[in-house]
Amino acid sequence: MQTLFAKPFRGGIHPTGHKERTEQSQIEKLPTPKRIFLGLQQRNGTLLTPLVKVGDYVGKGQLVAKGASDMAVPLHSPVNGTVVEIRDYVSAHPSGIKIKTLIIKSSEDNSWSENYPPINPDTLSQDEMIQRILDAGIVGLGGAGFPSGVKLRLAKQKGVHTLLINGGECEPYLTCDDRLMQEHASEVVAGIELMVRAIGAKEALVAVEDNKPRSIEALSHAASEIENISVKVVPSLYPMGSERHLIKAVTGKTVAPGELSVALGILVHNVATARAVYHALRFNRPLIERVITVSGGGIEQPKNLVVPIGTPVSDLLTACGGLTMSAQRLVAGGPMMGQVIPSPYTPVDKSIGGLLALNEQEVRDDQSHDCLRCGRCVSACPMGLMPFQMAAHSRVSDYEGAQDYGLNNCLLCGACSYVCPSRIPLVQHFSHARGQINAQRSMAQKSALARKLTDARKQRLDREAAAKQAEKEAKAAARKKKAAEKKAKQAAAKAAAGE
Repeated sequence: MQTLFAKPFRGGIHPTGHKERTEQSQIEKLPTPKRIFLGLQQRNGTLLTPLVKVGDYVGKGQLVAKGASDMAVPLHSPVNGTVVEIRDYVSAHPSGIKIKTLIIKSSEDNSWSENYPPINPDTLSQDEMIQRILDAGIVGLGGAGFPSGVKLRLAKQKGVHTLLINGGECEPYLTCDDRLMQEHASEVVAGIELMVRAIGAKEALVAVEDNKPRSIEALSHAASEIENISVKVVPSLYPMGSERHLIKAVTGKTVAPGELSVALGILVHNVATARAVYHALRFNRPLIERVITVSGGGIEQPKNLVVPIGTPVSDLLTACGGLTMSAQRLVAGGPMMGQVIPSPYTPVDKSIGGLLALNEQEVRDDQSHDCLRCGRCVSACPMGLMPFQMAAHSRVSDYEGAQDYGLNNCLLCGACSYVCPSRIPLVQHFSHARGQINAQRSMAQKSALARKLTDARKQRLDREAAAKQAEKEAKAAARKKKAAEKKAKQAAAKAAAGE
């Protein structure tokens, strides 16, 4: 175990943690929900095709929907039950947009639908291991939700030498990874070993913030006999959970803007993802549940819960004693980078690691004021940007100007908003600007495609017209030739008769 004391990167903040609410709370299993809601459109926009229909009985662990590529992570039923509907239903998107959803009414039986006997992962090739991870529907459980098998396959292709496991959990309130590391350290380490072998890496580094001494001890003990796995203690500094900042803290290397970490020979994964990989390769079990922290001043009994994917938020709230009278806002994820939940009936998906019910004091809905040009946002920015300049350009729809000041490199981590004395919602400005830029880019692409299609249609019509004209001219020439031949024959016949 190695402790890194120096401040590893510029900027960063120390937000109030509020982790004491759940850090002593052992992980509990949520009672089986009465209904499960599995969205068939994923956060990256990819669509899944249901493999079952209304009225079908599905078993726990059964594959129920899949996409056309590996970027569309397959879905498995987290319960035994009957498909009762396939219809539009509210999603976890802040807008509350409805997407096609597979709705399953669960039965009282909570056993796995199939017998998943333990297997020996040592008998699997690297490609077989990665394929099983893809088939298990595992995504990055740190919040990004990117298909884990795709990342592992890319790492293998690029010859990655170091697997870096993120145990930072720097977001306030959230303790699900902390509890996971304490209670299931051996499974986390076993999953790390398997990922190292799947990509052919030489070593694995497990980075844990120094405010998690029990997790550090548990992981260090679990990995004590494994030569190529070591635990690194990093300072508790937000946003330490950011991939590029974690790499900087542990290795001292910098991921260049626009580059992927694999360019440095490093792959980053979350501790919860490592445990999911262990279950997929050791027991051939798909990802159908995850640990979620339910906390905040608006929750009666904050807890860490094992939650089936597709469970409505309302079930989690009920399991934690419900909301307090002061509850003001529901947030999926942490308070810094999480998103507002539009409805308590929203189902959780694989990307949600936290559910917060924030009260009036925690929401901080203070009236914003004009920028003081104090520079606190610049000092706090871990990317070395000038947030007040990006916001100034974004407010007047000068998106090119905002990009000139580094909008595309912004993490949307919220550090600048947290320290702003004028309470300016800087991240909201940046998110809006990025949305507009993406919309403009999409419109430009559509316009370019429309022009391309129009030009192609014109060329096709011109070719068809030219072909018709050529055919017409050919027919006219043929008629003329035929007439000339007929006339020549007639002339020849007259000449013969005259002789």
